[in-house]
Amino acid sequence: MKARFIAGLSLLLLSLSAGAFGHAAKKPGLTPAARNLNPEQRLNEIYQDLAHHDLDAAQRKADALVEAYPSFRLGHLVRGDILLMHTRPVAALGAAAPAGADSRLADLRREAAVRLQASRPAPTLLPRALLQMRKDQRHALIVDARHSRLYLYENRNDGLRLVQDFYVSQGKLGINKLKEGDMRTPVGVYYLIGRLPGVKLPDMYGKGALPLDYPNDWDKINGRSGSGIWVHGTPPETFSRPPLSTDGCVVVSNDDLNVITRTVEIGKTPILIGDQVEFVSKEQVEKDLQQAAALVETWRRDVENRDDVSLKALYSPKFRSAGDDRIDAWLDKNRYLPGAKKISVTISETSYFRQPSQEEVIVSNFTQQIVIGKFRHAVRKRQYWAKEGKDWRIVAETNV
Repeated sequence: MKARFIAGLSLLLLSLSAGAFGHAAKKPGLTPAARNLNPEQRLNEIYQDLAHHDLDAAQRKADALVEAYPSFRLGHLVRGDILLMHTRPVAALGAAAPAGADSRLADLRREAAVRLQASRPAPTLLPRALLQMRKDQRHALIVDARHSRLYLYENRNDGLRLVQDFYVSQGKLGINKLKEGDMRTPVGVYYLIGRLPGVKLPDMYGKGALPLDYPNDWDKINGRSGSGIWVHGTPPETFSRPPLSTDGCVVVSNDDLNVITRTVEIGKTPILIGDQVEFVSKEQVEKDLQQAAALVETWRRDVENRDDVSLKALYSPKFRSAGDDRIDAWLDKNRYLPGAKKISVTISETSYFRQPSQEEVIVSNFTQQIVIGKFRHAVRKRQYWAKEGKDWRIVAETNV
């Protein structure tokens, strides 16, 4: 990332501004298009103006920013520095901050760094975590915990499309939640399971909340506990929170929450959280999808062939069902008409996700239909496949 020395521009903003968002060269004044930008985009235009030594344009945009978003503390901090730049060079973000604001200033500096480092993946790249979605799953959310970023994807007939991305705050102690009260945000593949309006919640949740189904079956296998993990907004007087500042929830601004809430579908929209979010080529996604589909096809074939030995070998020794069944008990419960000589097993409505973390986990969802003569039975299944050594095995399975 190349940056130019600019008198009066903080070293932090200097080192990041050249790579932020890829805005075009500045235009004088505050155009109608600029007025329609969100606060983060406006902030980045201010940095671009500073990079072009146009202090007056930066001042006008900073004034407009804090007027439009009076609770955006970072905007006020940057505006204060710009005012100071008219009289002398500014060597660090927050030079105009009042004395005694050290902890708050440190939080705002971290927020500024995270926001400025944000970048969208190239249009040719796809999220590796989203291998395949059902046709009726119209959107998906991916939280990149490493960069405090949430990506909203649309599932279209011609493939996935990145709709928008948002700055997020997460647990005070980071990710990898293990238990209640550990101030960490969980990592895994989850679903939004509810919509809670802000009028029914304390002010700290802002305009509302979207609960997640944490802990999922993979979490339970690994002894992870706790509850109440939501995507929610901020108090009325707070536009945004520092990157690490929540009790474990994912927090966005109220404006961003409104966008997300209007878009997602409860019970259908997946939200994938991790610190290993990758954007890869279409070819890589297709390769990963083939692997995930092949695992389920092997399982389907063994069920259809009544090959109990091979089928059991696909399950991990630490397997548990949602009802805490071990392997033998679970397979017995899911064995239909054992005396029948021939059965047909098909799968449909498939979706596959890779957990975006250091743990190699594939979450497979599908409808299984069994036909034995005139007997027909269909059930929706979710399987968690984990890499154990060189092999993939089912560590959890549930009928949903």
